[in-house]
Amino acid sequence: MNRILLMIGILLPLTVLAQKKTVSLEDLNKSHTFHAKSVSGLKSMNDGIHYTILENKATQIVKYAYATGKQVGIIMDLEKIEDCPIHYIQSYELNNDETKILVYVNRKAVYRHSFKADFYVYDIKRKEIKALSEEGKEQVASFSPNGEMVAYVKDNDIYINKLKFGTTARITEDGEFNKIINGIPDWVYEEEFGYNKALEWSPNSMELAFVRFDESKVKEFAFPLYKGSHPTYEANALYPGEYKFKYPKAGETNSEVSVNVFHIKNRTTKTMKIQDKDEFYLPRIRWTHEDGKLAILKLNRLQNQFDLLIANTASTLTKNIFTHRNEYYIAEDVLDNLTFLSNGKHFIYVGELDGYNHIHLYTMAGMKIRQLTKGEWDVMEYYGYDAKKKMVYYKAAEKSPTQREVYSVSLDGKKKYKLSQKEGTNTAVFSSNYKYFINYYSSTSTPQKITLHDQSGKLIRTLEDNAEFAKKMDEYEISPKEFFSFTTSEGIELNGWMVKPLNFDASKKYPVLMTQYSGPNSQKVLDKWGIGWEQYLAAEGYVVACVDPRGTGARGEQFRKCTYMKLGQLESDDQIEAAKYLGSLDYCDANRMAIWGWSYGGFMSSSCLSKGNGVFKVGIAVAPVTNWRYYDSVYTERYMRRPQENAKGYDNNSPINMAENLTGRLFLIHGTADDNVHYQNTLEYVEQLVQAGKQFDMFVYPNRNHSIFGGNTRMHLYQMMSDYLNKNLK
Repeated sequence: MNRILLMIGILLPLTVLAQKKTVSLEDLNKSHTFHAKSVSGLKSMNDGIHYTILENKATQIVKYAYATGKQVGIIMDLEKIEDCPIHYIQSYELNNDETKILVYVNRKAVYRHSFKADFYVYDIKRKEIKALSEEGKEQVASFSPNGEMVAYVKDNDIYINKLKFGTTARITEDGEFNKIINGIPDWVYEEEFGYNKALEWSPNSMELAFVRFDESKVKEFAFPLYKGSHPTYEANALYPGEYKFKYPKAGETNSEVSVNVFHIKNRTTKTMKIQDKDEFYLPRIRWTHEDGKLAILKLNRLQNQFDLLIANTASTLTKNIFTHRNEYYIAEDVLDNLTFLSNGKHFIYVGELDGYNHIHLYTMAGMKIRQLTKGEWDVMEYYGYDAKKKMVYYKAAEKSPTQREVYSVSLDGKKKYKLSQKEGTNTAVFSSNYKYFINYYSSTSTPQKITLHDQSGKLIRTLEDNAEFAKKMDEYEISPKEFFSFTTSEGIELNGWMVKPLNFDASKKYPVLMTQYSGPNSQKVLDKWGIGWEQYLAAEGYVVACVDPRGTGARGEQFRKCTYMKLGQLESDDQIEAAKYLGSLDYCDANRMAIWGWSYGGFMSSSCLSKGNGVFKVGIAVAPVTNWRYYDSVYTERYMRRPQENAKGYDNNSPINMAENLTGRLFLIHGTADDNVHYQNTLEYVEQLVQAGKQFDMFVYPNRNHSIFGGNTRMHLYQMMSDYLNKNLK
């Protein structure tokens, strides 16, 4: 009897363990299997104590109280609008006095940030909804501050709808595809400066400023479009079509840009005078708190000098009030962080002025008052300034490069508070007056927890603890991420994580896959929740490891920018050293090492197979850059300067020029409609591999862009890559 009970006691945990599922590719490709619940779509109202959210299948905009989470009203209900022309809401924006709502439906993506949609204006008091225009989709529709007008772009021209009178005026006449763009950025500005709107209303609603892009001299890039599916182009069933767009490659001609201001009453447009004989970028415009004073944010073409210009919109003259020069480059982050304080006397600048990214206070004359944050750590995100409390809010990697905390600091720099409490990755979203913030927290072992706090960090309530999701995760065998660090032969300490095979046996040797991105200021080694391909591979018996090389983020300017003028050289050296370190571990098989990556990561995996001298048996490169001469001007020149100035930096570190040194088995994967990293990169690389007599494998996804998705595509991609590893590495 006792023996039987003992056997049951032994078998029971084994039975429970056996019931657990391993992570499958099917699970990974289902949209919600391993995605913890989140809280999104909250829009803070003016009072800072209420927010709105879309509900009831996106047919209602509902008002809630932050403190209690209780519904306090419904401000828009499609079912109660007579003869309502729409059946759902994709997104919306309230005007300043919260009497009208701008909603859109039928969104159609253009590029990464830009889209076209059908916009409608809803009058809350009258319960009336009207189309913004009757002539097709619009872009970047924006309320004037007084709520009486909406500006938008259609076919590269700007229009203003005066809501009170129901009239629309076209304020530019020269818009033309692939030639002149008004009010929205061109492809390279959108992609590399991260925005889709280049028009801004003045605070008094009297003027509309916009950037005009003249693409006339920019060369076109074209790629074929086939019938395909997801997307499908029926017109190309027999003869492929073609998509052409303006794409300035490194060292080539950029758009000519100018800043214009349209005066509502005078109906006149003036061009601001920017005196500079050299080429430059104008990636943002922003109104100050003084009437008639427009800020123009300017970068030189090499992006190592940032100038803050203030334009007098009446005289069109501009004055440079602040300049930041850097021996390497100035990151694009500075653009959205610059803040003019409501007192009209100061602005906040977040940048690398002392070797780390920190917050600084200046007068409107450009005199530095003080540095608000200091230390050998980086501010990772600037949240804003509370004028009432005189506090600045931000996220930093102060404790460790692999973690994130939320802080506040007083404008005099004397008081600093840590608002987040848990170790891992914290991100905050503040209400409009900074009275509350929602904290999004997770770690490698804890799925996302979302909590509401007051501005001192005190917990008000939990919005989502993901207890149900955590319970669902208990049904799966998950191999925990283990953090590690090692020192390279050059004395550089690098951070990494590792996932070991399920049922790990330290006496065995396992094949290793290294996953990485490695691009400038990126980070993959972070203490945050995530279940991905690495868990499937762990179930298949692989060690999966990730190392952030030199050039990646949260470790100060010198670590981040040491790859300047030589992208790929140090990063690939570090990945190769990481492979050697892993291969020295008792349980890793140094003869079965693989590396893979997407985009910059594909550039890296291709490079490592040519530079690794046999360290890697297999490499997978998805949508790789193979020669920086093929990539766009803004991104490439930021880190490499122009090829005319730095030919060796471009050529010595490009996989296309290292084809003859390739060792191991290389698998190239690309989409034919990649508007970002062009398919040209892979095709030109293929030719060099062929001429060097190197065997390799390749797969092409018709009509797919840089993200390679649609229909069954992602499932196919990961199954194919998994099969490739099993065939060539096991």
